[in-house]
Amino acid sequence: MSNETAFSLANALVFPQWLLMIVAPRWRVTQWLTRTLLVPALLAIMYAYYLFTSTGGSLDFMSFASLKGVMTLFQQGGEQVMLAGWIHYLAFDLVAGCWILRDAQQHNIAHGWLIPCLLFCFMLGPMGMLLYVVVRGVDDSRKSIVGSRAAKE
Repeated sequence: MSNETAFSLANALVFPQWLLMIVAPRWRVTQWLTRTLLVPALLAIMYAYYLFTSTGGSLDFMSFASLKGVMTLFQQGGEQVMLAGWIHYLAFDLVAGCWILRDAQQHNIAHGWLIPCLLFCFMLGPMGMLLYVVVRGVDDSRKSIVGSRAAKE
């Protein structure tokens, strides 16, 4: 399979799950996907393949110890290492999105508040996680205030 085809396949794997998490968060298929992490697992297989085949099977883990090392890894590995890097982003952003959805449902956070968090997580990973941390903090504070008022009455 060509690198371009693998890139398209990886993108095609994540998009349906992101869409389901946004528009059908409580559907049993969506719930199953977020619990099993099937799509990130499939991406992990692709990631390992492209990472290790691009480095000739011998990845120098010390490359990750410095910015220069990472830059060298990407430069020498070429397109396949870049593809592996992209798949890495797709997988971990989706894992973060799954966690956000499950955590919000456990804490009864209205889904409307999650939609921006999930969209940001899909497009900008850590920014979506940060936004969710803010939403969760505000929700916790609101529930704490409402709980204190109810206890006083």
